[in-house]
Amino acid sequence: MSTRRPSARRPAARRPVERSTPRPTLVERYRRFLPVTDATPALTLGEGFTPLVHARNLGRELGLDNLYLKVEGANPTGSFKDRGMVVAVSRALEAGARSIVCASTGNTSASAAAYGAAAGLEVVVVLPAGRIAKGKLLQALVAGARVVAVDGNFDAALRIVRELAERDDRPITLVNSVNPDRLEGQKTAAFEVCDDLGRAPDVLAIPVGNAGNISAYWAGFGDYLAAGLCSSRPRMYGFQAAGAAPIVLGHPVAEPDTVATAIRIGDPASWTKATAARDESDGLIEAVTDEEILAAYRDLARWEGIFCEPSSAASLAGVRKLVRSDRLGVDRDATIVCVLTGNGLKDPHTAEAQVGDVLGSEPTTEAVVAALGW
Repeated sequence: MSTRRPSARRPAARRPVERSTPRPTLVERYRRFLPVTDATPALTLGEGFTPLVHARNLGRELGLDNLYLKVEGANPTGSFKDRGMVVAVSRALEAGARSIVCASTGNTSASAAAYGAAAGLEVVVVLPAGRIAKGKLLQALVAGARVVAVDGNFDAALRIVRELAERDDRPITLVNSVNPDRLEGQKTAAFEVCDDLGRAPDVLAIPVGNAGNISAYWAGFGDYLAAGLCSSRPRMYGFQAAGAAPIVLGHPVAEPDTVATAIRIGDPASWTKATAARDESDGLIEAVTDEEILAAYRDLARWEGIFCEPSSAASLAGVRKLVRSDRLGVDRDATIVCVLTGNGLKDPHTAEAQVGDVLGSEPTTEAVVAALGW
C-alpha cells in the first residue's frame, strides 16, 4: 500500500475581477453646467451623490404615495453647503486666493473650514455670538478656522464679512452664497433629483433661510430643461420658520428667533432670487412654527430613520401643513421631494431635548426585560 500522501488539490483559477469605472467627482459629473475650466484645481471631499429616499411611512400618513426625501446631511461636512463650497473654493484657488471668509449660522462655517483646510487656505468665520449649534461650531474650530463671534445676528455678521472682502490691505475671498460660484455648485442637487427620478418632481419643498438654495435648485431645473434632460420644472415650495420669516411677512425681521438655527435669518441675501423662483414656478413661500418643525423632525427619525437638523424638517412640516389644510396645490399622486439640508448630529442640544431618558437596569436578562416592561 502506497504511503505517498495525495497531492494538495490545486485551487481553481480565479477569474480576474473586472474593475468598474471610478465614480466621478461632483464637479466632473456636472462639469458642463458649472463655471470650471481645465485651469480650475480639482478639489473634492466626496461631496454630492446624496440619497433620494422614498418616504413610504410618512407618505402613507399624509396620503402621498410619491413622497421623497433628498438627504443632504450625507455630504462630507453634513450639509448641502458642500456642493457650493467645492466650486467656490476651487474657483478661489484658481484666482490665486490665500484666504477665504464667511458669515455663518453654522453650516457654512463648517463647510468653508473643511474645504479651506483641504485647499491649504486661511479660513476666517464671523458668526453671531451664542446662536450657533455646538456641533457646527466645533466642526469649524477642529478644521482650524479662525472664528470671531460678534454681538449681533447673522445679518450683522454678513455685513462685516462683505466689508472685509472689499478691503485692499488684506485680500480675502468671500464664500457666502452671495458668491455666485456657491449657487452654481448648489444647483447640482437639482440635477441629482432628476437623474434619480428619471424626471423632475412635481413639487420641490425646501427650507428657506438666506434663500440661496431655493434659487439654486430652480436654476438647476432650468439648466436640465434647457439641455433636454427633463421635460418640466417643479413648483417650488419654500418654508421659513415663523419666527424668522421676512419673505412671508414682506419685510426684514430685526431679531429672528427659531429653534431652526440654520434658517434664523432676518434679511436674506438672495431674497429677490427666491421670490423669483417662487413666482416663476407658480410656487409658494410660507411659514411653519417651531412646534410644526419639531414634530416633523421627530417623525423623520422615528418613521423613516433619518436624523436631520431642525431646519431641514421645515420642508416636511410645510408639506404636512399644506396637506392638512387642503392647500397642497397638486394631486395626491404627484411626486414631491422634500430637501433635508443638514445632519441631525450638528445640533445635539435640540435632539437631547426631544428624547426620553435611557432606561436603567441591573446586569441580568430578567432585569433588562423588566426595565423594558415586557
